[in-house]
This record gives sequence, C-alpha cells and structure tokens, in this order.
Amino acid sequence: MIETDRLVLRRHREDDFDALHALWSDPLVVAHVGGIPLGREQVWQRLLRYFGHWAVRGYGMWVVETRAGAFVGDVGIFEGRRGLGARFDSAPEVGWVLSPAAWGRGYATEAVLGAIGWMEATHGIDRTVCLIESGHRPSIRVAERAGFVHYDAAEYKGEAIVLMERPRPAAGG
Repeated sequence: MIETDRLVLRRHREDDFDALHALWSDPLVVAHVGGIPLGREQVWQRLLRYFGHWAVRGYGMWVVETRAGAFVGDVGIFEGRRGLGARFDSAPEVGWVLSPAAWGRGYATEAVLGAIGWMEATHGIDRTVCLIESGHRPSIRVAERAGFVHYDAAEYKGEAIVLMERPRPAAGG
C-alpha cells in the first residue's frame, strides 16, 4: 500500500470488480484509451490480468482511493510489450485512468508520482515510459507534471500517440 497526501494506492481485490466495471464502462473514461466501453467480461479479465502481473513481475496496477475510502480509479506500472520499439518496450510503463468525478483535482499526478516513487525505491528502476493519445492534453499535462518528456510520436491501434519517458531523477536532484 502507498499513501500520499490525499490518496491511498492499494492492490486490487475481487470486491473491486463493480467499481472497476463502472470506471471502464464509462464512455468518458475510455474516450482516450481505446474508445470502447468495456463489458463485465472484459473488466473481469482486466482484473485477473492485474492480479497476474503482480504475481509474475512483483509490481502492477493499484486501486486509487481518497483517504476517506472513495474509489478514484486505477494507476500503476506494468510491462505492456506493445511492440513500439526497444526504447519504449525496454522500460516499465506507467498508466492511469480516473473516474470523471476525480478529474481536475491533481489526483492523477499525485497517484502517478506515488507509484513511480514506490517502483524506484523497491525495484531500482532508472526510467519509466508512458503513451498518450496525441490530442489528450489533460493526460499529457499529468505526465509532464510527473517528470515525463516527449521523445517520439507513433501510431498504436489506429490512434496517433505520443511516447514519453521519465528518467529517474539524480540523487539530490
């Protein structure tokens, strides 16, 4: 579990399924991550993938909640093996999806920084990457506030994307 100033990041549980389904079936939420709301079966498979990633890699996705226990969304670090080239595919990928009620509050940046800090401390990684639909300014701003910089553009599943990377800050910097 990770605690930030306003949030708690914890591993998913089976009883998170309904909240995850509400998140991933919301057309506003998925507009920039595939564009198609997910059904119950797809969300169940996603939840099982989350469990499996932790079992195999020792890291993965977390539920993001407020300190009061309200569900906010998903954030985490994973190995996507997306075939976007060695520079992208050789580093752990950071991803985040928050419910519309949580947008505009700085929760995404806070959760992303919490996850990356944990990953750097526990796994000693030197670099993370993310991909964002090129027109999705709010997520690009989250990435930039978290220290990611644009390094390339590509196409992924028919969508124009930006590829971003975040080197681990130097000690004392």
